[in-house]
Amino acid sequence: MNEKTAKEAIAVVQAFMETFNAQDHERHAETLNYPHTRLANDRFFTFENAEAFIAGSKRHQAALQQEGWHHTTMASLDVVHSGKNKVHLALRNDRCHADGTVYHSFDTFWIATLTDGHWGIQFRSSFLHNS
Repeated sequence: MNEKTAKEAIAVVQAFMETFNAQDHERHAETLNYPHTRLANDRFFTFENAEAFIAGSKRHQAALQQEGWHHTTMASLDVVHSGKNKVHLALRNDRCHADGTVYHSFDTFWIATLTDGHWGIQFRSSFLHNS
């Protein structure tokens, strides 16, 4: 286990969650490495660059609001593997209403990478709604 890279990956996960909860799409895009791929609800989505991700993130904001989302918390975060330029992370995320009530929990596996001196999440696979 590479403790230094594990800490870097955890920091980028925390930044991801902070910017997601703020719905700060531009800063949120900075927490990723590209191309960024997500597997959720049995479908792969790949964003080639930050601009494409920002556009998708803005579109998704309305759906979050419709389901009553206020914020997401990490119920757990475990580093599974960590090497020089890549870290595997297992998370359990909780989607919450404004009063803090959890209305949806899901497991997700992320890969953080170091690319051109930048730590970012490059891959996410979530059991979002079909768990």
